Amino acid sequence: MIQAAEESMVNDARHWFDGRRLVLATKHGKETVISPLFINAFGVNPFVCPDLDTDRFGTFTGEMPRTHDPLTTARMKCLAAMDQSGCDLGLASEGSFGPHPSFVFIPADEELIILIDRKNGFEITAIEISTSTNFRSAEVNTFEQVEEFARIAGFPQHALILRSPRANGRVMKGISDPDILHQTYLNLCSSSGQILIETDMRACHNPSRMQVIGKTAQKLCGRINSLCPGCNAPGFVVTSIDPGLPCKNCNTPTRSPIETISSCPKCSYSIRILYPEGKAQEEPMYCDRCNP
Repeated sequence: MIQAAEESMVNDARHWFDGRRLVLATKHGKETVISPLFINAFGVNPFVCPDLDTDRFGTFTGEMPRTHDPLTTARMKCLAAMDQSGCDLGLASEGSFGPHPSFVFIPADEELIILIDRKNGFEITAIEISTSTNFRSAEVNTFEQVEEFARIAGFPQHALILRSPRANGRVMKGISDPDILHQTYLNLCSSSGQILIETDMRACHNPSRMQVIGKTAQKLCGRINSLCPGCNAPGFVVTSIDPGLPCKNCNTPTRSPIETISSCPKCSYSIRILYPEGKAQEEPMYCDRCNP
């Protein structure tokens, strides 16, 4: 029995969280994809803080500007939920949308999730970048253009936003009914002419985004289950990647990693791994000099 208990501690992080309450800082239904994963993996009791206004940290439609980077914003939301609920274990996520960092002509959804454990003094994050998004916007002058935009955006499963292009103009969110879409278009047209249409990127109105949030939560579970060899705390993962693996043909440093550093979020233990992919040289096809 003692041996089995020791193996359990090595293999997963459940003993750090089993039976504890976990507050989720969301007002857009993210608990539907996050809670089942964390209940199954760690035995927590997740709940949503019903009165938490996460919109005060920024909105996609700009009524409340986003003044911080995604990690800082997610951390602020998480700490606010923990303070408001009196819970010492919290989780929050933050999404960003724009050009893919490597393929600038393709839109991408970048999701970040943070877990903060005040009781044990650590935080763990995970990031997922996905091209599985309908993120887009357009200026339209006819309802036929609205219908074409809606078709590409996956309406009505994915909700839409219509707004006046004027400063402080009307904004109608969460439109998922064809009749309401048409009537909203007519109402806005009568007052402003040209209309802005965009996808509603709030998780509860965007199934594609909700799937990416689920993948990010799965990744976070994996990172939590990576235990520190020094103190057995969760979240022992790669925290630094140094490029520079030399090309096999010309010996020029490439973008491929030459070493990584894995660190513990709780103690100072870290491990440096030289040649993390098991090779001391990179193939010329990945060299910017040999294959520009």
